[in-house]
Amino acid sequence: MLEVRRASAAEAPILLDLIRALADYEKLDPPTPEAQGRLVQDIFGDKPRLDAFLAFVDGQPAGYALVLETYSSFLALPTLYLEDIFVKTDFRGQGAGAALFREMVAEAHRRGCGRMEWVVLDWNRLAQDFYAKFGAKHLNDWMTMRLVQDDFAQILKKD
Repeated sequence: MLEVRRASAAEAPILLDLIRALADYEKLDPPTPEAQGRLVQDIFGDKPRLDAFLAFVDGQPAGYALVLETYSSFLALPTLYLEDIFVKTDFRGQGAGAALFREMVAEAHRRGCGRMEWVVLDWNRLAQDFYAKFGAKHLNDWMTMRLVQDDFAQILKKD
């Protein structure tokens, strides 16, 4: 049995376990305890910044997705941004990823979004092929740009 639904605050430990599993898969450091606390607050607190969804296979936590809204000034519509989508290796090939992705598309539709966007690591061919099956397009003319917190201070002190 496959179930995908919005995560509840009581399921924060399950979500954090899945986020740590993604960090392990991507060979990254997992969120610190402080970052985990901020995640829980930003998802389940008084002023949520993003939404979390969980996928279960036969009652077992299999994967998750995190989404938030951005906005397109040209469409004058929100964009659903898919921050994370991840399925544990043991549950791949059982439809959990497809069910999570379809639920995120349905969420974009429910919110009246004009589009849904996300980024994919250049080495993650499995993810790229997964999205291509749904008709997702790779935008060659857009580059992801980033500033980190340390950059903020450098920029702000130059004035």
